[in-house]
Amino acid sequence: MKTMQIAHSPDADDIFMYYAIKFGWVGMDGVEFENLALDIETLNVEALKGTYDITAISFALLPHIKDEYAPLRTAVSFGEGYGPKLIKQKDKKLKRNFKVALSGKYTTNAMLFRIAYPDARITYMNFLEIEQAVLDGTVDAGVLIHESILTYDSALEVEREMWDVWVKLAGEGIPLPLGGMAIRRSIPLNKAIEYEAMLTKAVDVARLHKERLSAMLIERDLVRIDAPTLEQYLELYANDDSVSLSPLQLKAIDILYALGHKHGFYESALHVSDYLIPTEYKELRNA
Repeated sequence: MKTMQIAHSPDADDIFMYYAIKFGWVGMDGVEFENLALDIETLNVEALKGTYDITAISFALLPHIKDEYAPLRTAVSFGEGYGPKLIKQKDKKLKRNFKVALSGKYTTNAMLFRIAYPDARITYMNFLEIEQAVLDGTVDAGVLIHESILTYDSALEVEREMWDVWVKLAGEGIPLPLGGMAIRRSIPLNKAIEYEAMLTKAVDVARLHKERLSAMLIERDLVRIDAPTLEQYLELYANDDSVSLSPLQLKAIDILYALGHKHGFYESALHVSDYLIPTEYKELRNA
């Protein structure tokens, strides 16, 4: 029995999209899947080291690991009218060089924030610690991600939606690419195609059985939020558009990389389609 590692973040959408595998609803003959839940910046840093076979990443990281990992078409999270939030204490006025907590250097929200606020003083911390750091006054503001965008303390208010930053940079009608999955390129291509197909099926099955799966996650204390919040959150980040990348989503990722190149984050602007697993290989091989 071969063991394959799948690393994902501990937020509810990643858990939801993975647990059809964990519960045995979807799988592969001869393969046992082992999951690890780590915060997104830890996953980004480990991807730079090539640690895990299949891993969640921020879309903004891909240009740095494109030779070692291929992006998968499934288990993707985009914002459409919503996304990470820059929050502060109520009625606090932010100076030009305010101190801000971000969830990691390689996250998509960090790149957008740095473009929008070049003079801010940035500190990076685990996304679970950001809200409290703002409440304590350790930082002037912080960018909340994951479930925190729905559950933050009433003493805080939104200074700016990162969605608004994205729209200003990318234009109207373009979804905001946040995170997805990537697979190690050293895995044989025919196997990588099978893994991607299996993961796609897992996300599809999770969506088809959302009520049952959500109830199981709540009952087993596998998520940090209650049932109504989970329902709301999954419709944001683990919805029908998460099953497989659409042409519009591919365009959005290309825009993200063009913006990153323009602002000095990348050496060149990537076209994400050039780095996807070539699924036609299996058809040609079997022809």
